[in-house]
Amino acid sequence: ADDISTVESLQFNFATVEAATENFSDDNKLGEGGFGAVYKGKLSDEREIAVKRLSRNSGQGLEEFKNEVLLLAKLQHRNLVKLLGFCVEGGEKLLVYEFVPNASLDQFIFDPIKRTYLDWERRYKIIGGIARGLLYLHEDSRDRIIHRDLKASNILLDAEMNPKIADFGMARLFVLDQTEGNTSRIVGTYGYMAPEYAMHGLFSVKTDVFSFGILVLEIISGHNNNSFYESGHAEDLLGYAWRLWQEGNVLEFLEPVLRDSFSRSEVMRCIHIGLLCAQDDVYERPTMASVVLMLNSYSVTMPMPSAPPFYSQTATKKFDMEL
Repeated sequence: ADDISTVESLQFNFATVEAATENFSDDNKLGEGGFGAVYKGKLSDEREIAVKRLSRNSGQGLEEFKNEVLLLAKLQHRNLVKLLGFCVEGGEKLLVYEFVPNASLDQFIFDPIKRTYLDWERRYKIIGGIARGLLYLHEDSRDRIIHRDLKASNILLDAEMNPKIADFGMARLFVLDQTEGNTSRIVGTYGYMAPEYAMHGLFSVKTDVFSFGILVLEIISGHNNNSFYESGHAEDLLGYAWRLWQEGNVLEFLEPVLRDSFSRSEVMRCIHIGLLCAQDDVYERPTMASVVLMLNSYSVTMPMPSAPPFYSQTATKKFDMEL
């Protein structure tokens, strides 16, 4: 059953998946993303699964779809959600994943109650796990995979609160540059998007590095980057982090529930890494290999991050990107 060298070994029967999800019932619906709805299911052998029912307009041929699924199923890393297989029937395209019991990271770090479950030690472990998962996608998987939509809601937490990156490879399963109604050619989430991607559609592994930087700052501060500058701040999360880091005032940036138990050196280091990753200049951003090294070794000399481009102004430049 572990042989994933053939497409056939990954193919699920539609009736099996339908039964597992109780006919895609609303009770089993876990959420809805840009690529389709996700349902919880239970197979006859009691294995729990998550089924992503792809939007019908994925614009991709069957063989191409199967080849991509085969490629994604071969990716195995403890910090990636495991793809178990797929199902194609009629107009339906389904992806079957392992079920990850805890909610996504955003449901912890942005929730007034649940945020207390994640102390600094756990958050630090989560940052390290995401970094290692991303490094695997970028450098250790046979095909370099750029996530393009890395964000807190795409990080799932297992029973031990280990992070698992979800939705990797989704950009490959959809033919891009097919503008459908109000969907733009850019796959991604505003606020996590690197400027060169948001403005010009250019992406590389460094696009993910930018998103990782924003994510790190969210994990440390408990602030959602997208709602941060809407609440009347003249600076966005990046500018805010930069200013407080420059002042050495990490305590003010730190999520209040963490203030009793945190390592100042680790927090400073993580903010530093977040700022390096979210630099405007693609070439100044570190690779994920460098990030993992910086997280693991205190002897590594870290370069100084450059100031965010909009730092000296208000956040208006951020809004211009939307227009």
